[in-house]
Amino acid sequence: MPEPTPIDRHGPARIIALCNQKGGVGKTTSTINLGAALAELGRRVLLVDFDPQGALSVGLGVQPHQLDRTAYNLLMERGVGVDDVLLKTSVPGMDLLPSNIDLSAAEVQLVGEVAREQTLQRALAPVVEDYDFILIDCQPSLGLLTVNALTAAHGVIIPLECEFFSLRGVALLIDTVDKVRERLNPQLRLDGILATMYDGRTLHGREVFSRVVEAFGDDVFDTVISRTVRFPETTVAGEPITTWASSSSGASAYRHLAREVLARS
Repeated sequence: MPEPTPIDRHGPARIIALCNQKGGVGKTTSTINLGAALAELGRRVLLVDFDPQGALSVGLGVQPHQLDRTAYNLLMERGVGVDDVLLKTSVPGMDLLPSNIDLSAAEVQLVGEVAREQTLQRALAPVVEDYDFILIDCQPSLGLLTVNALTAAHGVIIPLECEFFSLRGVALLIDTVDKVRERLNPQLRLDGILATMYDGRTLHGREVFSRVVEAFGDDVFDTVISRTVRFPETTVAGEPITTWASSSSGASAYRHLAREVLARS
């Protein structure tokens, strides 16, 4: 991967939704660590926790249940702007829009809103010029919140666990991406499929990965995220692997992914 060129000014942001309707595939881990690796490369990054479970916020050392204002207030309350909700993270150049269980109410409340699919896009519009990347960690479903994320995004990254049953859901997700592109967001494209939780020591892992490449070709990132005990440790520590275990293979993989994302952007 070539060394990314330094930039002399920031924005407008490329907005990327990290999506998979199946849980436990490394979405949140990938959002945090890709964001941190991009920030290391001098990019300004905003992470959006768009999952009512608040795992992204927890993974960055925030206690979501103690927050007065979250993504929910930004979406549903007039007069609340991004700056009212924004939190700094321990990573220089990387900010967080946190979330908690309140966000699950937004899914219901948005149903009656006008232009309900564009609510997140409108909320983020005032800060798009301040960042180089906005990464949205979607909830594991294809509901209205995920459609909001896809409507706001320029690109989609699909983290895909290297297990046979994980492959089945990807076609459904890509179908949803196609529908959003046709009806709501013509600029949306698939940035790539990211193989996660890979274990090259097992035949199963290697077979699944080759099937993924067979099925999706150039849409699969060269970077592969292997299973490691370090990722659960980082969640407890509340910081990215790039700072918690800077010289680990996991940190190196996300740095490689960041360069790939820059090259594809």
